[in-house]
Amino acid sequence: MIELVVTNLNKRFGGLHVLKDVSFKVQGPELIGLIGPNGAGKTTLTNILDGAITPNSGTVYLDGQRIDQLQPYEVARAGLGRTFQVTRSFRRMTVLENLYVPALALSRGHSRAEIEETAMEVLEFLTLDHLRNEYAQALSGGQQKLLELGRLLMLDPEVIILDEPFAGVHPRLMEVIYRYIGRVNDEGKAIILISHQMDSIFTLCRRLLVLNYGDLIADGEPDDVKRDPLVIEAYLGADEDEAGEGSARS
Repeated sequence: MIELVVTNLNKRFGGLHVLKDVSFKVQGPELIGLIGPNGAGKTTLTNILDGAITPNSGTVYLDGQRIDQLQPYEVARAGLGRTFQVTRSFRRMTVLENLYVPALALSRGHSRAEIEETAMEVLEFLTLDHLRNEYAQALSGGQQKLLELGRLLMLDPEVIILDEPFAGVHPRLMEVIYRYIGRVNDEGKAIILISHQMDSIFTLCRRLLVLNYGDLIADGEPDDVKRDPLVIEAYLGADEDEAGEGSARS
């Protein structure tokens, strides 16, 4: 069974204490929302989980393997992958070629034919197969989000972190992405969803983690969390859009 164990994570940038003894567990194919006001520490936490930065103290274990000191490609091989708020497709490569890249990077010894077969299965799953020969730069914002999800699925991770998958997406395509997130979760993947779209958080997630200035102030079911006085106070005190998070505080 999937088990991600985060214990007493601390991260400082100079004099800023950005994460403060953050601890939580993900057990099995949970679908969890990670939210918090401006400066909460969500991006910093995500960057630690995927290996982009290391914590000052604390540990992260995935299925018994410590991953907080690994490089990002090693974290991906261990079974944790993420998307980014700003999509990072290879714009001058085709949709199909974009899916080849993560599979080839993992070097699991699969043949070109096996990788192509998997890529086509992923594109069909995401209903992007009709665009397989289009250059990525020609895709809409929503299609770019789906392509990034597809590249992540090529890694076949156990734990998926989705960073703002609905940002800049047309409402109709947003509903499509809702369904795909649900299907991926139903297939046994654990998902941590970061989104400014509170409707999406409360529609999709069965559990919420709430960060506020580096502290994990709530962890529970959505209906309980939204009534938590600490959460209410945190959001009432947040008068800036979360999208403006600075790199050190985010």
